[in-house]
Amino acid sequence: MRRNRSTMKKERIIMLVSSVFVLTALTMTGFYVKEKNEADKDGYVVDMSALEKKTEDKTKEIAESVEQDQTAENPAQGNDLDYDPNFQEASSQGVTNAWDNEESARASEDETANKDMAEEGARESEETQSTEPDDSETEQSQAVETASMEAAKALSFHEKDNLGWPVAGNVLINYSMDKTVYFPTLQQYKYSPAIVIAASEGENITASADGKVLSVFENAEIGQAVTVDIGNGYELTYGQLKDIMVLKGDIISSGDIIGKVAAPTKYYSVEGPNVYFKLTKDGRPVNPLSNLE
Repeated sequence: MRRNRSTMKKERIIMLVSSVFVLTALTMTGFYVKEKNEADKDGYVVDMSALEKKTEDKTKEIAESVEQDQTAENPAQGNDLDYDPNFQEASSQGVTNAWDNEESARASEDETANKDMAEEGARESEETQSTEPDDSETEQSQAVETASMEAAKALSFHEKDNLGWPVAGNVLINYSMDKTVYFPTLQQYKYSPAIVIAASEGENITASADGKVLSVFENAEIGQAVTVDIGNGYELTYGQLKDIMVLKGDIISSGDIIGKVAAPTKYYSVEGPNVYFKLTKDGRPVNPLSNLE
């Protein structure tokens, strides 16, 4: 126990001595730092007037340098307008800009378009002149057309007017729309809207009245045929023809040759060569025998 107490006492003394030593060292260090700071303050006194003069000189030097640079870059600094010496020099040497190029291109295009239009107009004029008929041909055409119109207006056929026979021959099949009649080739009875006149193959068929050719056609029953307007709604149809000599629109007179008698179709093979002859009024069949003289 005595030894432990002695050891503890020694430790307390050591701690106390150490504390005193540390405090003494800190105190001495504080005095040294204070004296050092005062000495430093005395050695670092700044001369403000000298520093201000030096700053002004440096500012003036920088301003002069900037002014010299601006003068070198802009020789015409006194002019308030925007000035590009490079553009002026290029213009003075006749160098064209993009706007001038566009104007020149548009002018060239307009000139080309005008030239093309002039050439097109010249071609159209030449074509018109080449296609226009002579005055004599025009007058002849107008005369023919006028005569045709006058002839068409003059067509006039009435119920009691006479018709000429298209060929001279016997009637093989009579007109009959109120009762049926016998057709030898077909071997049957049926209505007949026309008369069938016996004829010789190759014989001429003549117009029975004045008229205007309405159509030239062909069908299985009556073969090649011609329909003629004879006026006032009356029309004549000639069938079983060949070598037809008229065209649609032709003006024909009574007695003109229309064509020749053809070989009979299969519908009239028993009857033999013939002329199919039909008269209609406003599209309805009329008995032609009432008007044939």
